[in-house]
Amino acid sequence: MKVVIFAGGLGTRLAEFTENIPKPLVKIGTMPIIWHIMKIYSQYGHNEFILPLGYKGELIKDFFLNLKYLESDFSIDTKNGEIEVHKKNSNNWKVTLIDTGLNTMTGGRLLKLKKYLNNERFFLTYGDGLSNLNINHLLNFHKENKKMVTVTAVRPAARFGEIQFSNLNSEVISFKEKPKVEDGWINGGFFVIEPELFEYLDNDETILEQKPLQLAARKGKLAAFKHKGLWQCMDNKKDYDYLNNLWENNNQFWINEKCSKNTKNHQIFKNMGNLNNFLSSENELSSSF
Repeated sequence: MKVVIFAGGLGTRLAEFTENIPKPLVKIGTMPIIWHIMKIYSQYGHNEFILPLGYKGELIKDFFLNLKYLESDFSIDTKNGEIEVHKKNSNNWKVTLIDTGLNTMTGGRLLKLKKYLNNERFFLTYGDGLSNLNINHLLNFHKENKKMVTVTAVRPAARFGEIQFSNLNSEVISFKEKPKVEDGWINGGFFVIEPELFEYLDNDETILEQKPLQLAARKGKLAAFKHKGLWQCMDNKKDYDYLNNLWENNNQFWINEKCSKNTKNHQIFKNMGNLNNFLSSENELSSSF
């Protein structure tokens, strides 16, 4: 299945970082947060990604154009530009990068990807959230409930979209974006979506989390997968420091043990000077996707 990751917002709540690079390129350790999110999916066998770009999207394109070489040992002949790769540590990913406009809203960005999704079910998440969610358990839950959309509900501090459930099952009866949380469950991203959702998207101004999902909830077409494990967004400098501290102390919860061990053995985590310069020394982030 294809995975859509919102990667076009301005990231205004992390303004100390976003003047120079977009939020998806903010680093945890030596790699951008979007790379970490992609790792979450790829460790469950989902390796095809579509990224709707906006703010400073050219930097995200540059990152993926160079990723193969950043993760590998190679020789380059500066006379003719030929490159010989000696050791390939790169991931088996196919990444499609689409410019969806600077000021386009989340629903509008998704609408611009319709032709790339081939009328198929797909995953969708935000470019700033990490979790130890089992992606395949989420997918199985979606299939069993037969809803148009499944959203992952999480219970961290109350700052995001609140979800209310039916007492009878997992059907969502109300979806409110960023109210005062009443029951503790919020929108954690990590959606599974059927192509029918495109009928609910109108134009560039459509905000996915408002009319489309609210209407889906009223029609009984929105379910929630209650994730009682770990989840954390990178929404401000405090979150940035927290996630980097977890990574530095080998306590990252979003990559399973085997994947994490293999990842940290890669030379990319030992010799990242060029990428650090490319990502503009500690200047990163952007917050509305």
